[in-house]
Amino acid sequence: MTFDDFNFDASLVEGLYSMGYKTPTPIQAQAIPVILENKDLIACAQTGTGKTAAYLLPIIDHIVRAPNRHLNALIIAPTRELVLQIDQQIDGMGYFCSVGSIAIYGGNDGMTWEKQKHALREGVDIICATPGRLIALLQNGDINFEHLQHLVLDEADRMLDMGFFDDITTIINYLPKERQTIMFSATMPSKIRLLANKITKNPEQINIAISKPAAGIVQQAYVVHDSQKEGILRMILKNEDYQSVIIFCSTKDNVKLLEKNLRREEKSIKAFHSDLEQAEREEIMRDFKGKKLRILIGTDILSRGIDVDGISLVINYDAPPDPEDYIHRIGRTARASKAGVAITFINLRDQMKFSRIEDLMGYEVIKMPIPEELGQGPVYDPEANKKEGFKRGPTKGKSNYKGKRKSRP
Repeated sequence: MTFDDFNFDASLVEGLYSMGYKTPTPIQAQAIPVILENKDLIACAQTGTGKTAAYLLPIIDHIVRAPNRHLNALIIAPTRELVLQIDQQIDGMGYFCSVGSIAIYGGNDGMTWEKQKHALREGVDIICATPGRLIALLQNGDINFEHLQHLVLDEADRMLDMGFFDDITTIINYLPKERQTIMFSATMPSKIRLLANKITKNPEQINIAISKPAAGIVQQAYVVHDSQKEGILRMILKNEDYQSVIIFCSTKDNVKLLEKNLRREEKSIKAFHSDLEQAEREEIMRDFKGKKLRILIGTDILSRGIDVDGISLVINYDAPPDPEDYIHRIGRTARASKAGVAITFINLRDQMKFSRIEDLMGYEVIKMPIPEELGQGPVYDPEANKKEGFKRGPTKGKSNYKGKRKSRP
């Protein structure tokens, strides 16, 4: 299958091929025909599967073919970073067919606020927005959704995790009842199904999320005490083959502290967190995408909030809270069929967490030996270490864990 099989408008196809698109991904092949038929859709697909293009392409095609142009589509996403990325993709795909969009998000100055309102008054085809700022504009009467035809909720599960259920319900009340509703979610818990039943009509369902890491990711783990993490991290970062690195921490405070400690040796490093001004965050992301910045440290906002090719190493400085978050984090590397490395530090209290991740994947992640100069680490025995600190043992020069499942080849 190629993109020609969808019978898109010629100008859209020209834009696609100019951007390097060749053949549809599985989610694109399944979702695009459904959206072209104006059916509601609930799609379970992880970041990195091509889901953004899966809904943008048929929506842009609808806009190009429409006899009259109005505000046609609303895309709601959980974070500023994702909203900006979607907006950038629309710019690229819509360049040859003159489809325009505006990104609406909070955390900026009054000048940006006025610019957003001006763009809405002048007319735009697609709005990409975070829920909070969008509601503010709606309450001020700055947006008219009278002719809206498409509503997209991207990363719906993440929005509900962030407490946006009521906000989404409020926004829905401003929209026409006759519209196409499209939901994309990496997971499909009961609260997502509750929302879907509330806002969709006889939706088609597609499930591409297989909760498995990409084949090109080399996964490793160190079983450590917290005091050993930074020493191992410094050792890893000395490998200059890792030219683009993301480090995930569990909290914003950990992000700031780790940047401060590493900056003495690593000059090309930045922390990415919500205390930064929006302009600072955008500059950091531009530098990271442009390879001017080698190392980026952040929380899980980065696991779904950025789309950067060529990341060679992902480090989970703190183990992720659940298996799906692990898949999303390490999915930042080995994108577009490339190779990459993902390394996780597992302390005593995170052993059960990581065991659940291995259960989900169906294999054990290789445990690496801790350098002798950093001392002994704990044994990897999740059942025995349910309560932090139950069991310790030597890890000098060898992998030290009690395996129960087959290791990945």
